[in-house]
Amino acid sequence: MTKTKVGIVFGGKSAEHEVSLQSAKNIVDAIDKEKYEVVLLGIDKQGKWHINNTSSYLINEENPKLIQLNKSNEQVAVVPGAENGQLVNMSRTDGLDQVDVVFPIVHGTLGEDGSIQGMLRLANLPFVGTDVLGSAVSMDKDYAKRLLHGAGIAVANGMTFRKSKQNEIDFVKVKEALGLPMFIKPANQGSSVGVSKVRNEEEFYQGMKDAFQYDQKVLVEEAIVGREIECAVLGNEDPIASLPGEVLPQTDFYSYESKYIDETGAELAAPADLSDELTKKVQQAAVEVFQTLDCEGMARVDFFLQENGELVVNEVNTLPGFTKISMYPRLWGISGIPYAELIDRLITLAVERHERNNQLKNTMWDE
Repeated sequence: MTKTKVGIVFGGKSAEHEVSLQSAKNIVDAIDKEKYEVVLLGIDKQGKWHINNTSSYLINEENPKLIQLNKSNEQVAVVPGAENGQLVNMSRTDGLDQVDVVFPIVHGTLGEDGSIQGMLRLANLPFVGTDVLGSAVSMDKDYAKRLLHGAGIAVANGMTFRKSKQNEIDFVKVKEALGLPMFIKPANQGSSVGVSKVRNEEEFYQGMKDAFQYDQKVLVEEAIVGREIECAVLGNEDPIASLPGEVLPQTDFYSYESKYIDETGAELAAPADLSDELTKKVQQAAVEVFQTLDCEGMARVDFFLQENGELVVNEVNTLPGFTKISMYPRLWGISGIPYAELIDRLITLAVERHERNNQLKNTMWDE
């Protein structure tokens, strides 16, 4: 049987670089080697693409704080529009053996914001996950909230500020609008990077300063009191939702370290202790959010469940973590789809969408 060649793209110029390395490792370890041949394409922190060997692509792979990409001497470039050899080995200037499908697992900036997705579309390569538009709007918390609010889906009240106007930001006015405590978030980062919980004026200005290190646009949101419920969604035109899970942070809030480094930083109740009615409500809401933001392939939708039973969307992650403590694969695991099968389904969805898109006409006249 001819194996499908899967290019796993990981790393990247992002604050979530190390998380991406962990995700790639778990995918490589779990993927069905009888069905798939893995091609590793690691992106370093300077943005260079490397062709890596599966036996030596990571340094300190067991330590999430010290994990690093082992840079190779072979670099790769993507050639848009080429019929064959879209991936070129720059060290030898020859084409690589054709990759059949790409699994991008580059979290954060330049990875899940539509950048890689657009490049892969130009190269005519099928890829796992949401397409350009859905990736871009889901990554930008400001625009995602606007779209969800316009569709009648509840989101937290918030205010958006740009770095060019940061000298005009007034804590008193923000406090009057949103109350205390409040949360400050870079608009285009994920995984709690640059996020801070604010209880007073000093923390507010420090939080704004920290967030502006990661993005030109910052979102300030009211604190929502409620249980943190997460739901994984899988599919293209007819997506399905997993059983919901509940995050039980053991720290002040669900921070970056709680998600990816400290295995005791948060507990996951999986499935969440919800009634059948509430479980169905979360699943339906997750699919609605997924489709509203034009997501495909996969996404994790995070909610706050308030005491009155109402759901408020916190955020949507279109390339969720695939580390050993990540919520997306764990939620599908408890829903009956083990890790290796989940990877297989995601690859199948990528190929199906690519074939569907290639059926569209690209000229007004018959040739």
